Parts: sequence; structure tokens; C-alpha cells
Amino acid sequence: MSRLRLMAVHAHPDDESSKGAATMAKYAAEGNDVLVVTLTGGERGDILNPAMDLPGIKERMPEVREEEMAKAAAALGVQQTWLGFVDSGLPEGDPLPPLPAGSFATVPLDEAVEALVRVVRSFRPHVMITYDEHGGYPHPDHIRDHEVSMAAFDAAGDPERFPDAGDPWTPLKIYYVHGFVRARMQLLADEFTKQGIENPYKEWLDRWKDRDDLMARVTTQISCGEYFPQRDEALRAHATQIDPNGVFFAVPMEWQQRLWPTEEYELAKTRVKTTLPEHDLFAGIDGDE
Repeated sequence: MSRLRLMAVHAHPDDESSKGAATMAKYAAEGNDVLVVTLTGGERGDILNPAMDLPGIKERMPEVREEEMAKAAAALGVQQTWLGFVDSGLPEGDPLPPLPAGSFATVPLDEAVEALVRVVRSFRPHVMITYDEHGGYPHPDHIRDHEVSMAAFDAAGDPERFPDAGDPWTPLKIYYVHGFVRARMQLLADEFTKQGIENPYKEWLDRWKDRDDLMARVTTQISCGEYFPQRDEALRAHATQIDPNGVFFAVPMEWQQRLWPTEEYELAKTRVKTTLPEHDLFAGIDGDE
């Protein structure tokens, strides 16, 4: 089989390491071409790791985020490119303030879609990964990521759309990555209780009591537990965003690999026949297509 190509479209640097990272590392290690497209520079991200709240970091945040992204991509063994839009930030307040002018979520949709179509036509992915209609969580850049990705999936193969963006290419499947599944978190929380250890997920689970469990939407689970260490290395590479003493690293690796060694996806659109549930993002795809 020819090499297959997987493109993951993410809103900010660090998103790729917290959502589907082990899957990407797995496919890359198996000899496939994997590209992360980072839509914004993450310039407005807060410093969430106290150890990185140092003089000069905020002043050069764009460069720091680029350096972190390069380390994360290397840890996962994937390619990475920037789409070049500016982080919209996460508005707070009541009422919410307007988004910064010129930021990604305010750019006309077709402008962002054409930029992504250009990358799709250049890389020619068989499969794309994006977020669901809620963005995974309601960050304006994540919701826009969904809108742009779905539009680009439809437009990239149409020669009448964006004729200056390269030769048409038709991706075959597009998935939503469901990085935070309540059932997984509950299972790990139960293990803490079983072991007589304080559950670090209690507050998180309490907030999710009235939230539908995304497992009801999952169509595809990828077994990738052996790549969890690479995922964690990539997470730690985003040192301004990820606290190495935080909740991302609260669960022992052995528990994760034993209790829930998969990452979860929802098949949003397909142009090939496949059978659900799936255990391979490339299911139904001939490498020569």
C-alpha cells in the first residue's frame, strides 16, 4: 500500500498535543505522512505554567509558541505548518467583549477557507481531522476551525472554487476528534477511588454532570496507548501552556495504557464505504486513491 496522508487542523499550538496526538504519532511511526495545520499563532494564550511566568516571556509570546510547536511536532514525528492567522483570545465578561479586530474568528470565512484549501491541495490528505460543531469547547477559534475545515473539505476538490489555490484534491474522510470523553475520565476517577487516592477529576466531572457523554457520538477508536509517552512529551513541549504538575499528568501511564488505550473520533463525512465502528482512520481507503 502506498503511503497514506493524514491532516489534522488545529486552532492553536498545543491543541494538537492534547487532542489526538498519540494517533498522529502512531500513523507517522507506521510510515504515513502526517501534517498538523495550526491556524493561529496562539499569541493571546495565557501562561498557564507558573514556572514559565518569567520576565520576557509575554513580550515574545509569538516566538515562544513557535519554538514550543517545533518541539512538539518533533516529539510526535509529524510535519507542521502555520496558516498565519492571529489568535482571537478567549473573551471573558458579561456581556462578552468584542473579538480583537483582524483576529482569526473575525476574518471572512472564505479568506480562511481558501488558505486552508491551498494547504489541502498541496499536501493532498486522504483523511482530515477537525473539531465538532461546538469546537470541542466554545473558544471562538475552535468553532471557526470547525467551520473552515468542513468548508475546505467540500471545496478542495472543486475546480471552480478558489482556482488560484492549486490543483483540486478531494479528501476522502473527515473526522471530529473527541479529546475529552466523560466516560474515560470517570473510569480513571474510579481507579483513583479504588486505589484510595484523591480523585483529581472530581471538580471537572461535577461540571460535566449535565453534559451529554461524547462516547454516544464516537464511531472510531484508535488503539495507540504505546504512543502516550510521545503525546506527553509533546504536551510538555508547550511549556507556557501545560503545567507538568497539572491534571494532564495526574494519571499514571500504566493506568492509562491498561484502562483506556485509545483515542476517540467521530466520522463526520466520508466519500468511501466503511463499516462502523472503525479502528483505523484510513478504513475503506486504498493507498493509490
